[in-house]
Amino acid sequence: MISRAAPLHFIDKLFIGLLLSVFGGIVLHAPLIVSLGTVFPEADLFIKAWKEVLLAIAAGLFLVIYIREKRPPFFKTPLFIIIAAYIVLHLLLIPVFFSGIDSTIAGLMIDLRFLAFFVLVYGAAKLYPQLSRLFLWTFFSGAAVVAGFALLQVTVLPDDVLSGIGYSTSTIAPYLTIDQNTDYVRINSTLRGPNPLGAYAVIVIASCLAYWLKTRRAMNPRRQVGLGALVFASTIALWASYSRSAAFAAIVTIGLVLAVAAGRKYAKYIAIASVAGMLAATAGLVIFRDSSFVSNVVLHVNPEGGSETTSNIGHIDSLIDGTQRMAQQPLGAGVGSTGSASLLSDEPVIIENQYLLVAHETGWLGLALFMTLQGMVLWGLWRRHLHWLALGLGASGVGMVFIGLLLPVWVDDTVAIIWWGLAAVALAFSAYSNNHKRDMM
Repeated sequence: MISRAAPLHFIDKLFIGLLLSVFGGIVLHAPLIVSLGTVFPEADLFIKAWKEVLLAIAAGLFLVIYIREKRPPFFKTPLFIIIAAYIVLHLLLIPVFFSGIDSTIAGLMIDLRFLAFFVLVYGAAKLYPQLSRLFLWTFFSGAAVVAGFALLQVTVLPDDVLSGIGYSTSTIAPYLTIDQNTDYVRINSTLRGPNPLGAYAVIVIASCLAYWLKTRRAMNPRRQVGLGALVFASTIALWASYSRSAAFAAIVTIGLVLAVAAGRKYAKYIAIASVAGMLAATAGLVIFRDSSFVSNVVLHVNPEGGSETTSNIGHIDSLIDGTQRMAQQPLGAGVGSTGSASLLSDEPVIIENQYLLVAHETGWLGLALFMTLQGMVLWGLWRRHLHWLALGLGASGVGMVFIGLLLPVWVDDTVAIIWWGLAAVALAFSAYSNNHKRDMM
């Protein structure tokens, strides 16, 4: 393997550069594809697939590096065997349930791109441990862009500001409202929509909180101010997304970070305070259930009208439909048979649950492999929780599990690439489990 002090060759630099380009550029994916797609409509599909193209090139380069380095053994672990099995299952199902070339390719990209990125970043972090800071600085820089623009949207920018670069009902809506109530505008920032923005904000807040709790004694005041500003802006972004699943995930995530960082001595007090807080919040919702805020934001019911089918009904119908399909289709319905990929086929199906979506495409075996994979990654992060990155990613990963019950959280490009990329960095360093004081920033 390449040593920490070994010089990087051109192929190494190109490989790392491609990964950082995807990792950094993914937070601007939505405005990029909309604006360029408007100017070059004939190249729309290629523009949308820019990250997959870069990942394909990076995979080819990594194969060359992998062979050059005499096949490092870190891909022979159970985690990567599960990933390989999950990928092979997708490929085997293509001829069995072929839904068309466009939907199949789209389905493969949606289902596997974040796993491909995870594998490549893990390999890069193992081969070039000295460059881990680049991924972290790229993450925090991207978070500053997303949170900063969200703050501008909430304070000074008009609601439809993104319409100027091509956002519309035929591309990506510049903003949404809660049940057609214009008093509650849901912002996107630079992401695809309010729900992905909320999920992304949870990852940022958890990472910042864990970083501060673990390194605050050695952190200089300037960095503390910057970290505080990022948390503040990300919290505003989470609030203005009005994503209920993300809000619940944030509560769970923050509670986990605080409980783990505090240690066993204070964990029970945090648990008691959390339960008391939840009971108080529940009582408040019951008492103020007829207020405008609770009706619209929490219950998503517009007392003054709104759409005939609320998001609550939509979630319930999708859950029932997805469960029935899973029970009736033990082998699934094939790659690209649900979600945005299925819109390119003759039978579009929308399932608003990450796990039912996986089961619909790859059957019971695919769901078992995916759940095992997700569980192994979370367990690996827990084993390294003494380091701030593993702690923040592990806690926010639990939050993503809860979001996945109501939304296909890993379908979104930005959320999936960011979380799985950071998880790869955290898992690649065994030093995390032994030296919690190490600060890669």
